[in-house]
Amino acid sequence: MTASGKPQVSFWKSLSALDWIALVACGIGLLAGVWGTTGRPGIGLLRFLGLITVFYLLYRFWTRWRDQLLWSLRNRLFVAYMFMGILPIILLLIFASLLGQIVYSQLGAYLLYHDLEDRLEMLADSSATLAAAEASVPSSLNSDTFERALAEQLEEKQQRFLPGLNVRYGIDPRQFKEIAGNGARSYTGILQRGTQLHLVSMRESDSPRGWRVIELTVPVTSDFLEGVAPDLGPIDITVAETVESDSVRSSVRIGGKDYRAVGRIVTKRRALLPAESWLDPVVDGFSQLKCTYLDGDKVRERDHPVFAFFKARRSQLNHRIFASLGELSDAKTSQLKLFGAFFVIIELIALLIGIRLTRAITRTISDLSSATEAVQEGNLSMRVPVQRRDQLGMLGESFNSMTGSISRLITEQKQLQRLENEISIAREVQEQLFPQNFPHVEGVEIEAIARAARSVSGDYYDFIQLTENQVVFALADISGKGISAALLMASLQAALRSQLLTPGSENLSTAELVGRLNKHLVRNTGDDRFATFFVGIYDTSSRILRYTNAGHLPGLCLWDGKGKHLDEGGIVLGVVDDYPYREGCVEVPRDAVFIQYSDGLVEPENAYGEEFGVSRLEAAAQRVRQATPRKIAEALMTAAEEWSGSPEQADDMTVIVAKLK
Repeated sequence: MTASGKPQVSFWKSLSALDWIALVACGIGLLAGVWGTTGRPGIGLLRFLGLITVFYLLYRFWTRWRDQLLWSLRNRLFVAYMFMGILPIILLLIFASLLGQIVYSQLGAYLLYHDLEDRLEMLADSSATLAAAEASVPSSLNSDTFERALAEQLEEKQQRFLPGLNVRYGIDPRQFKEIAGNGARSYTGILQRGTQLHLVSMRESDSPRGWRVIELTVPVTSDFLEGVAPDLGPIDITVAETVESDSVRSSVRIGGKDYRAVGRIVTKRRALLPAESWLDPVVDGFSQLKCTYLDGDKVRERDHPVFAFFKARRSQLNHRIFASLGELSDAKTSQLKLFGAFFVIIELIALLIGIRLTRAITRTISDLSSATEAVQEGNLSMRVPVQRRDQLGMLGESFNSMTGSISRLITEQKQLQRLENEISIAREVQEQLFPQNFPHVEGVEIEAIARAARSVSGDYYDFIQLTENQVVFALADISGKGISAALLMASLQAALRSQLLTPGSENLSTAELVGRLNKHLVRNTGDDRFATFFVGIYDTSSRILRYTNAGHLPGLCLWDGKGKHLDEGGIVLGVVDDYPYREGCVEVPRDAVFIQYSDGLVEPENAYGEEFGVSRLEAAAQRVRQATPRKIAEALMTAAEEWSGSPEQADDMTVIVAKLK
């Protein structure tokens, strides 16, 4: 299964047509690389195409397996450990190897350069010795015999380090000045004449036989190179000449000039020593020497480059580095190897610890994953075995606690669902208690809006037509909210209708009616249950509104910018038995508007804690008094909501509006 939970598609079925073409091309390229002949036409193209398809297939395989590889936490931790632990060490080892290659290469170049400099110093010292000896010999002595004896003695002495040494007296002074420069009395360096290199030392000699120039030369040949830098392996010196940039295509530009190789001087008897271990690679080195380049008898270029290449073993160069330690060099080498082995052991221990920690983490995560799948399938009794007293163990305990909580929550949810179903039934029943059809009394337009703060409301309103000319307005606010308030509301509604629908109720005073309802509530409810109540009976023929307000907010009767508060009555229902309620009476002008409301409409507060209040409600009603009852009721609801600035209701909101024409 993949991370998404769907069955994994077979690898071969997932290949596209382009993938199959790439596989075939890769196979052909592999066959061409193994059995193909390089000289045959098309083989190189097949190999190139095979190489390209290899990269394409690697990319395709990586994109296919990346998500599957990294989906597992164990694989993720392993990859993270590779990148954070092993890869930096590998990169450091590679960097150390490259740095060592550079250092050893520079060390070999230094040894080669230093050895050649030592031989040039030998030549300079020898030329100085010959000049001093010649100056001390009297002129009466045969100069040829003397010079020959000095030369033979010097050549025999320096044969080991300067093979092929040649001594000449009486060099042309003009050539000396050309090479050494005007004002110089001596010259020591490397001369290149054509393809030949020589170590040369020239010096002026002012002897009793006159002013002369002594020249010592050593040809740079294979035999000469055999003795240079014995710590190195084969040496290869390339002799170059200066050329024009457009004349030779194979030239190399160095320092703004173009050079072409014209000769090589290679050692023949020096071989590279076998490696002492797999940590003893070959060191390839390079050194650039400077010489004076002669074209005939003229100096064509000073500081002309001579390229010296060499090979060596690191072990040979190590012996040279530790040569000053003598017998202690082996101890130093062994110490380095010991430190290297110690670091390898530490890395292996760290790797084992990382693997063990990875397994401990992934085992816990695997248990959690299996338990999660079981819970997803509905098995809430599944628990994770806790075997560790660490954060992972706490995670397992938290999972077990979570599954237990989920099981309890599901049980509670089922109970809550049953309760919601009961509340839904209660809401439907309560909706049936409100008047479904408003009475049609000539000269009276009635509208009402009720918004519950919860699923069921504690507010109750009712309209009852007693006769052709009489209509009853009733509004109550039951203490509390929810189902208990709704049940009390149903009891009040039943009692009210039973009183008003009996014969002779049209002559019943509102005070007597409210007194009977009060007794009903006192005798049939608890001490903590009560209700505010307003009831009014309007007679269209006499335009008289009789009413009783039992602890409810005063109703409003508005006309021509004037208004009257209907507050005559008494205390709330359900508190004091046999309480003497009073009846109020109002003669209603034409086109008056009667408004009654619950406290939820005037108690909303703004951001400063100020209530909407009765005065603001009355002002809002005066502004829309000429509108229809529906528009008036909606305007009052909107004004209260805008005052609070919040869509949430703290209490039930009910308003009834009647236009009395």
